[in-house]
Amino acid sequence: MATPFCAAACRFPVAARPSAQAPRPRRGVVAVRAEAAGAGGGINPAIRKEEDKVVDTVLTGELAKPLTAYCRCWRSGTFPLCNGAHVKHNKATGDNVGPLLVKK
Repeated sequence: MATPFCAAACRFPVAARPSAQAPRPRRGVVAVRAEAAGAGGGINPAIRKEEDKVVDTVLTGELAKPLTAYCRCWRSGTFPLCNGAHVKHNKATGDNVGPLLVKK
């Protein structure tokens, strides 16, 4: 039996999965939870702690390079830009965080 979407958009019928069947586990996917850093219990160790919430906005037209990496590990010395500090963080904690890449 084809799904309604595929029946209209595809040439080949696709068998629908029975709803009682459990989804297959994903291979190669690792779930990692960031551990609280320091006594404050957050993941941000020291960046702009005087602010209630750290928020940065950059318009893509203002980017100087065609590809810009932004920090997501909170360890960059050039925050909000990535300086590769996540590599050391990942080795020390077993985390898998990397930068946010924005293309112009």
